[in-house]
Amino acid sequence: MASSSPLYETYRFSVEDYHRMAEAGILVEDARVELIEGEIVTKRPIGSRHLACVDRLTGLLARGVGFRAILRVQGSIRLGDRSEPEPDLVLLRPRQDYYAAIPATPGDVLTLIEVMDSSAGYDREIKLGLYAREEVAEVWLVDLNKEWIEVHRRPISGVHTEIQIRPRGESVSPEAFPDLVLAVDSILG
Repeated sequence: MASSSPLYETYRFSVEDYHRMAEAGILVEDARVELIEGEIVTKRPIGSRHLACVDRLTGLLARGVGFRAILRVQGSIRLGDRSEPEPDLVLLRPRQDYYAAIPATPGDVLTLIEVMDSSAGYDREIKLGLYAREEVAEVWLVDLNKEWIEVHRRPISGVHTEIQIRPRGESVSPEAFPDLVLAVDSILG
């Protein structure tokens, strides 16, 4: 009689496991990894177009929101017990301690931004679904290949129910800051 047990088992890490591995030196401090649904995922190196877009967005958002939000650049947010992605940019609700005592969670996120070139499939197929399931209210996918910005809002039952495409020649605004109108051309360069 054949055994019904699997040939192999995988182990899914918690956020606490992930942090303990970093503290123990198993994950080096500047390792390009993130925790996605319990799996430690290696991130691809950032290309010059990607980096330039992140830098442009950083300048535009910092000037536009000032102290009305905390602008986190390539830092982590905690999504449940098994995910801690590092999006390119996040606008967070202001807090006196800048999230030193308690990590940022989906309820703290005003707008989350992923810049995509070689990572487009992963960001769209894996991370966007995670953000919707964890109820991140607004996600921008800045697609450097298609030269547009996808704005995903209003997550319900694990899916963003409002999707807008903003191509070159148009503008985009974070829902939390409708007065901050950014030209797509200024973001894409």
